[in-house]
Amino acid sequence: MDHAEPSPSGATLAEEFAAALDWWREAGVDNDYGDDATEWLTENQSETAEGSAQNKPARPRKQAPAPPPPKKIGGDKNSWPAELPAFQQWFASHPSIDDGGAYPPVSPSGSAKPELMVIVAEPEENDSESLLSGPQGRLITGMLRAAGIAPDEIYIASVLRRHTPMPDWDGLRGSGIGELLAHHVGLVAPKRILTFGRNIPPLLGNDTAQGAALLHNFNHDGDSIPVLGVGSLPELLRSAPRRQRFWQRWLEWTDG
Repeated sequence: MDHAEPSPSGATLAEEFAAALDWWREAGVDNDYGDDATEWLTENQSETAEGSAQNKPARPRKQAPAPPPPKKIGGDKNSWPAELPAFQQWFASHPSIDDGGAYPPVSPSGSAKPELMVIVAEPEENDSESLLSGPQGRLITGMLRAAGIAPDEIYIASVLRRHTPMPDWDGLRGSGIGELLAHHVGLVAPKRILTFGRNIPPLLGNDTAQGAALLHNFNHDGDSIPVLGVGSLPELLRSAPRRQRFWQRWLEWTDG
């Protein structure tokens, strides 16, 4: 079609197009508009969102509550029995000593002021009525008989009152198990202390970095008690060389 040809109204197409533009200008519409959303809308919304985020005060972070202090083993220290027989009964029966377990609590045995106090980490697995009633106890009995110490001259105690697989020693120290042990030793007042287990010397204020066998003193309420620290009884049961080294150290300790 020739754009110069007149339309049925008598005007050419170019003239009609120009007239339409003039009409839109008179109506105040002088820009091109489409049906699709343009970027100015997105940018404006983004600026509005950013401005809103900047003007909004930051919400304070919630701080995690502080963990509760560790539960003190034995409760208030001032309530601990001050006489040995009462302490033995309290140690085996009072609910504040531990949270229970699959094994029964076992009481320490012996009288105050013995020649030797033997301290182990825990009762043997099959202990129920008496402490160290199994192979570990028989090993101790045999060694001390050879050393010339009668059974009634020995006080036998355990740090834990029941057999406890894989105890948390760090947590126990934080809960005051060392203070309870020191109180126990103070009531027994032995002439010497023999410990079996690497976790016991730190409870008595000693360092285990010097080896399996330690020679130290336990200082408590003005008293100083000689202490020999040895590896665990299960280790001695398994190893003849360990038993030989222990015996040599024992002779050196008792000859001094």
